[in-house]
Amino acid sequence: MSDFDGTFLTRDAPGYEETRLAAVWNLRKPDRRPDAILVAAGDRDVQAGVRWAAARGLRVSVRSGGHSWIGNGVRDGGLLIDLSALDEVVVDARRRRATVRPAVQGSRFNALLAAEGLVFPSGHCPSVGVGGFLIGGGYGWNSRALGPACFSVEAVDAVLADGTLVHATDETHPDLMWAVRGSGPGFFAVVTRFHLRVYPAYEQILRSAYVFPHELRDEVLAWTHETVPGISDSLEMSAKVARTPGVPRPTTMVTAAAFCTPEEGPEMLEPLEKAPFLRHALRRVERVPSTLDDLYALSDGLTPRGRRYAVDGVWTDAPVHDVLAAGREVLDGLPGPDSFLLWMLWGGRPTRENACWSTQARLYFSPNAVWHDPADDLRHETWAHDALRAMAPVAHGTQFADANPADRPDHGLEPRQTVRLEELRRRYDPEGLFRSYLSPEESTTALAAHRSQGKHPTNLL
Repeated sequence: MSDFDGTFLTRDAPGYEETRLAAVWNLRKPDRRPDAILVAAGDRDVQAGVRWAAARGLRVSVRSGGHSWIGNGVRDGGLLIDLSALDEVVVDARRRRATVRPAVQGSRFNALLAAEGLVFPSGHCPSVGVGGFLIGGGYGWNSRALGPACFSVEAVDAVLADGTLVHATDETHPDLMWAVRGSGPGFFAVVTRFHLRVYPAYEQILRSAYVFPHELRDEVLAWTHETVPGISDSLEMSAKVARTPGVPRPTTMVTAAAFCTPEEGPEMLEPLEKAPFLRHALRRVERVPSTLDDLYALSDGLTPRGRRYAVDGVWTDAPVHDVLAAGREVLDGLPGPDSFLLWMLWGGRPTRENACWSTQARLYFSPNAVWHDPADDLRHETWAHDALRAMAPVAHGTQFADANPADRPDHGLEPRQTVRLEELRRRYDPEGLFRSYLSPEESTTALAAHRSQGKHPTNLL
């Protein structure tokens, strides 16, 4: 197609299948095929692609970094606009501002900022692109202190449903800015640039980690849950239930990263160092000086490239013993040696009137299934998604980074924000050009196929 500077591929074109598969980072690829894929070379391509699809009555989906576990951007039919080539960064160190394209990876962004003595709460996995991360809310490094990353979005350049490119700010397009801060895959435009506020680099980062035996799991998890409201916002603490090499039963690891400032330093780690069960730790590292690159490397080890993944999660504010009881099936049912349960101690944060980001709670309970063999898809998907249904009595929604609405519907926004978002969608995209959240009818997973045969999968755990 000569109308595009980038690459335009229809289903029968050489390179289409390779590009379709490459649009999803997860080795477990969706069996969905767009009518065409446009790998955009710039803003003009995105505008032309939107107009091309609208003229033919085709719907549009978007991929930036490709880290959606469910491959949300890859849909049956329509046009996939692939933004993976848009990865420029411009840093204005004096004003503490940066402009980034949607495919920029968080680790690369922070490396460029570090050279200027700056930092941004990018995603924990080093290869996550900023596009989906920011629009989905953005729970990044030190976000307990700096806030979800979407709060640092000051403006965007976005292509609307009529192909118009706008520079949106809170003054010029307040509704668009409200929606871009947290609507996730339900956003009704294509962002081609984010204009961000960035922050002074940390004086020091200290990391501690402790591994505890299986018998202490519930005690350790309960302690962390009850302790998090009293710790510093600049201390990021989480737990992981997983298998540890050389230990026969799953262990519980508690990790903490202290982002030290002139006001708060190593003493942030003292609550963990005084935990009543610390003497039972099987392994420990304490106050290890670290960099963001070190933290990225550790995170990357949990979710390496070349694996199959099924990830989900629920927010909860319920009493911790109710959470542990409701989550027993997940906690006791790790399906393989690489899978784990992430116990993320968020603590909660005030919402803002200029952002639709809203669903959150003290704790995020997130099963992460990791495996190699496609023959094991159903068993792992069942653990990650179906087993979470037992959490319904204590759950308060999910977060878009891990949400799988096709296999386990749940809300990622509060009701008031959901109503407003749909009103704005009808105004900005009256013909429904842009795809929204993945529906159960669009699921192509092994779990969905099993359900379609009238079978109940929970006996596979």
